[in-house]
Amino acid sequence: MFILKRQDVEISSIQHPKRDQQVPILNYQGQTFRLISVFKASQEEEARALWRELTDNRGKACVLLEEPERFSVWGKIRLEQLDGDTGSHNKTGILIQASILLLQAVYFDVEELLGNRQAVLFEKDIAEALRQKQLPQISTPETVHYLVSTDPLQAAKLPAWQENHVISLLQELHRLGKAHFGNANFARQVIYRLEDMPEGERSLFISWLNQSPLSKLWQ
Repeated sequence: MFILKRQDVEISSIQHPKRDQQVPILNYQGQTFRLISVFKASQEEEARALWRELTDNRGKACVLLEEPERFSVWGKIRLEQLDGDTGSHNKTGILIQASILLLQAVYFDVEELLGNRQAVLFEKDIAEALRQKQLPQISTPETVHYLVSTDPLQAAKLPAWQENHVISLLQELHRLGKAHFGNANFARQVIYRLEDMPEGERSLFISWLNQSPLSKLWQ
């Protein structure tokens, strides 16, 4: 819809009515947009690809904001929509958000410690593993890249998963993380990977994790 520069817009934040967090808001010509995803300056191609996917293929009203040190994608929203935004208060929604945060944490560790080439391979490995597990809405490297680059706490829409899908994702994530790093040390102290979640939701996920078949993998 729009490709804008920082000087073109006004960015502020508002208190979410039902969560203990601030929501970044972009204002442009009387229209309001909510942050969907942030990219590094070196990821211009990925940012434009997501923006085109949302605008051209999904018909969303979106802004691609170009800044010196980053690119970001924003989706149009009416502020009153936030009042109905209760997804994170649904248990399954919380599990999905937390599992995506863990996916992102492992991905960024691969990228930082092993390099960009390994990160690309990791995305492909995850996509293939989850395709075989038949997880809804995540069967290609492109959809995996969307997950690793989009804040699940701010995303307008989460994948339509159930608990068994979250378990499959975390099992495959642990297996592939161990394969790439050569050990399972990356999975320790998992709670610190979820520090952006509200405390109550983080506690719910950790409690669920400890009672699930995953408890021996992520601890």
